[in-house]
Amino acid sequence: MFGLGGKKHKEVSAAELQTLLANGQALLVDVREVDEFAAEHIAGAVNMPLSAFQPSQLPDAGGKQVILQCAGGKRSGMALDKCAAAQAVIDTHLEGGIGAWKAAGLPVTRG
Repeated sequence: MFGLGGKKHKEVSAAELQTLLANGQALLVDVREVDEFAAEHIAGAVNMPLSAFQPSQLPDAGGKQVILQCAGGKRSGMALDKCAAAQAVIDTHLEGGIGAWKAAGLPVTRG
């Protein structure tokens, strides 16, 4: 997916993300709004809605790769643009968002 100014964001597939999470190598940040996150989310994800997203407020990843995620990839791309503008090192998101995760038959936590 292309961000602002034509910069390409790094993407991981649902299968790649599943492996990273299972191995404790990734911190997943869900940038969907609170109600969307409450309805369903990927287990272990941290919610930081795009509407209030500030790269400086990202949690300490403890050496893990930070990966952003939304519903389909657009909002996480926008959050990555904010990270780039703030010179944050976060540059990766889930290709296709939670929609791709579910399409791959991977589980979500509801409620």
